[in-house]
Amino acid sequence: MRVRGGRHGLRRLVRHRRRAVAAGLAVTAAALVATGPRDVQRAQAHPAPAARNEPRAVELVAAPVRIADAATVRLLRPGDRVDVVAADGTATGGAVPRVVAKGARVTKIPEAAGDSAAESGALVVFSVPRTTAARLAGAGATARLAVTLC
Repeated sequence: MRVRGGRHGLRRLVRHRRRAVAAGLAVTAAALVATGPRDVQRAQAHPAPAARNEPRAVELVAAPVRIADAATVRLLRPGDRVDVVAADGTATGGAVPRVVAKGARVTKIPEAAGDSAAESGALVVFSVPRTTAARLAGAGATARLAVTLC
């Protein structure tokens, strides 16, 4: 059995590549147009979760924290991982340490504004989950904070 124009058709197709590519694109475009309206109607009936205008919570936030010992902050570099420890003072003068944030990433260490900053500690910006940032802010308001390098 012989297929009409078998070998010669292939040679002709290779010689006229532009026509073959144009024909392929036309067939693809026709297929997309034929299936397009049904997909659009289906998408409008059942919008995807990304299409809804719901705000998404940010996983990591920047949390500025004042560390009590400014000399310790000078040891830190952006990218370091640290544990943040809070020492709550009691009425007898003792302190009960507790870990507020584990594995917090140092994002930035702003420059000190003057000599008074050394007495009150130094500012460090950490990248932490939102819940940890809330704990850091609360601990920073009521306790002296320190860091340990991980």
